[in-house]
Amino acid sequence: METGSLKAKITLGGGIGYLSRKAGLTIDSLVGEMSVPAMNSMFDAVYPKGMQWYWKAHYVSELTEEAIETNIKHAARIPSLLSTMHYYPIDGRVHDLKEEETAWYNRDKRWIQLIVGIDPDPANKERITHWSRQYDDAMAPFARHGAYINFMMKEADENVKAAFGNNYQRLVKVKKKYDPENFFHVNQNIRP
Repeated sequence: METGSLKAKITLGGGIGYLSRKAGLTIDSLVGEMSVPAMNSMFDAVYPKGMQWYWKAHYVSELTEEAIETNIKHAARIPSLLSTMHYYPIDGRVHDLKEEETAWYNRDKRWIQLIVGIDPDPANKERITHWSRQYDDAMAPFARHGAYINFMMKEADENVKAAFGNNYQRLVKVKKKYDPENFFHVNQNIRP
């Protein structure tokens, strides 16, 4: 199947409710389909190539008052207008599967928090990195072990292992069988 023929569903307006569990990403008030390339390029005008990026991510089981206050404190220190923080709900059918049924381990969590420092100027790389790390460190008391693999930058092996939890060794066996030379090694690598 060609990538251009794949369809992605986007829900605009359902919040975290029924439509988001059925159709995916939620934003405002429309339900429709678009090609995967179109969805993947939706924010290209806002975030063009060449930007400086630094990501930190973790799981959160509960948004306590203290966690919300910590978010507000670090939002007030945002290093650039393009920097951001997102919470992605882990909801619906994802909780129906056991952690060992797929590679994704952290199905019992409620939220993924993504903290992203972004700036067009390479001179601000350290500034956005420092903000993201400080913010992530401040959220540590509310965070749970591991992070969603797609929200990781080039991470240390122990962080990749934490993302897959008890499933990591099973994935190593699969990698040894199908990719013993580690040809597919970019991003968050599972070493054979």
